Amino acid sequence: MKEIKVIPCLDIREGRVVKGVKFVDIRDARDPVEAAEAYCREGADELVFLDIYASVENRKTRLDWVRKVVEKVTIPFAVGGGIGSLDDMKLLIDSGVDKVSINTAAVTNPDLIKQAAREFGKDRIVVAVDGLKNPAGSGRPRLEVVIKSGNEPTGLDIVDWARKIEKLGAGEILLTSKDADGTKDGYDIEMTRAVAEAVSLPVTASGGAGTLEHLYRAVVDGKASAVLAASIFHFREISISEAKKYLKGEGIPVKPLPK
Repeated sequence: MKEIKVIPCLDIREGRVVKGVKFVDIRDARDPVEAAEAYCREGADELVFLDIYASVENRKTRLDWVRKVVEKVTIPFAVGGGIGSLDDMKLLIDSGVDKVSINTAAVTNPDLIKQAAREFGKDRIVVAVDGLKNPAGSGRPRLEVVIKSGNEPTGLDIVDWARKIEKLGAGEILLTSKDADGTKDGYDIEMTRAVAEAVSLPVTASGGAGTLEHLYRAVVDGKASAVLAASIFHFREISISEAKKYLKGEGIPVKPLPK
């Protein structure tokens, strides 16, 4: 097993880190620059920055918010939200961002994945996938892709979409369960495992982390290559070092903590 990454997520709204439950009930968490500096010191492996209302508000990612974090971050830094073209990606990469994450734009224009991988290299291209679990007999896919901050169903089966993402040349998948998001009841293991087993790309599990065991289960049962969390880190319920020490103690390889 390769080293598992532990990744905090900065959901940004109006220049502040926020956190909600199932993509709603948003509350303030902390300042993004302060958070980024702290997570770098604590040993986070990467940092994900999502301008969560950019697509809903039909605007681009706020570069001024991104640049403030770029100035302080010392680990790989991925940015998503409102990215809809190669030009958008270039602006971010030229600003110092290591990876760009596309979600809604990838669904509406799948060829953008191929173009971006060709232009910038697949290692810089993350496709974020938001998923919703539908009840049996609903007439919709059991695991369905949703876009625009989870507000718009697509009719796409999440496993079929993951396979297409891989075929188009993306470097990794960031998978978030809308049902589990912010609940602290655990990652959606069914969804995570279904995607991870369908592709050879690294899959980051997102949505629902509430305990140390949840992180472990996402890796062992969900087959995730990385675990992403927000609430437990932002509100200091679990630290990055605690997460890594726990996973290591359970036999999961992780990158060493800073000395």
